[in-house]
Amino acid sequence: MIAIETDFRFPHTWVAEILPARPLILPQRTYIYPQAAEEVERGALEVLIRPAGEGVQPFLATCALGFRDPSVPSGLWSAPNSQEICAVSGGYAYLIDTTAPEHFTMLPFRPVMQVWPALEAGLLLFAGHHSILAWGSEGLAWQSGKLSDEGVTITGVEDGLLRGTGWQMMTDRETEFALDVKTGDLIRY
Repeated sequence: MIAIETDFRFPHTWVAEILPARPLILPQRTYIYPQAAEEVERGALEVLIRPAGEGVQPFLATCALGFRDPSVPSGLWSAPNSQEICAVSGGYAYLIDTTAPEHFTMLPFRPVMQVWPALEAGLLLFAGHHSILAWGSEGLAWQSGKLSDEGVTITGVEDGLLRGTGWQMMTDRETEFALDVKTGDLIRY
């Protein structure tokens, strides 16, 4: 069973609800992410999103499932841009503009292994197998260089530093790292 996470600490202008299954009667506005996915409904994350605004109709976001593995995240996060929602389905991450749902970004990490809201930095952080990607109010803020041979873990963000660990093949152990949270530059390894 895949656990569903939610984190709405960033201010947002929408309301979202994860549906247990695809509704029998679809809302007038329905979007599939990504559009080219085969058999997208099988295991997809079905989210009913109500954007802010008088008379704005809700829409159904069907987000294709990446992996059926409990080690990768699935759920919803508010984003630094109050009109965007981040939906993650089995490690596939989608950032959707709730005011224009045809506009979305599917992050290149397949899978995303961890989602970390860095509120003080105004960034939503995504850990992949080898590096970290930061999403800000204007979109992609930065992507780090390679931090690990197989598995990055964010352990905290404090005093402008993003701290984490990554497994190094040559030493066969976890190594700590620190990045400047605003730029993604490596501070020390």
